[in-house]
Amino acid sequence: MSRRVEIAPSILAADWTRIGEQVREAEAGGADAISLDVMDGAFVPPITFGAQMCAAVRGATSLPIEAHLMVAEPERQAGDFIEAGADIVTIHVESAADPRGLLREIAAAGRQAAATLKPGTPLSALDGLLEECARVQVMSVEPGWGGQRFMPEALERIRELRARLDAMGRADAVIMVDGGINAETAPAAVAAGAGYLVAGSAVFNEREPAAEAIARLRAAIG
Repeated sequence: MSRRVEIAPSILAADWTRIGEQVREAEAGGADAISLDVMDGAFVPPITFGAQMCAAVRGATSLPIEAHLMVAEPERQAGDFIEAGADIVTIHVESAADPRGLLREIAAAGRQAAATLKPGTPLSALDGLLEECARVQVMSVEPGWGGQRFMPEALERIRELRARLDAMGRADAVIMVDGGINAETAPAAVAAGAGYLVAGSAVFNEREPAAEAIARLRAAIG
C-alpha cells in the first residue's frame, strides 16, 4: 500500500496576527504537519522568526512541526527548535559545518533528521548523508521568499533522488518538496516521487479557507 502524501502548510504565508487560529484551521482542515520557514538574514536575505515561534505553534497544534532551517550555522539553532517542539528538523548542506554530524545529533534527540539543498547545488552534495536522513527535501524555488513559481527542473531531481534512495533500500525515506506547490504543480511532484508537500500561499490566502485549500490540494494529488 502506498504511503499517504503529507500536506504541510507553511506559516510563512499565514496571518501572523492570528497565527494560532490559522494553525488550528489548517489542522482541522486536514493538514498532516505544519512547516516553519526559519530565515536568519544571513544564509538567505529575509529574516522570519526563531524558536519562540516554534514553541507558539507547538502550543496551538498536535500536528508534527517541521523546522526548515534556512540559516547560517544551523548547529547553533537546531537544539533550540528541538526543545521548542519541532518533530522534523531540516538543515541545508551548504550551511552546516558538519552536516553528517548534525543530522546524527537531530536523530539522537529523537527527531526526524532531514537534509536539503538549494536548486543550484548538485545532488552529489548529499553523498554520505542520505544514510542519516529520515527525509530529504528538494527545493523547487530558491530559498528565501514565499510565493515563487515552481521550478520544473526540480522534477528530475525528485526522480533522481527517489531512484537513489530506493537503490539504497531506503523506501522508507520521504522526499519533501518545498516551493511553488499548488493544485497545478503538486500532481507532478507526487508522480516524480514526493511524499511530503510544503504549501504556503496555496493554503493560507484570502481566496478560500484553509480547509478548502487543503481539500483542493488533496483532490489534485488523488
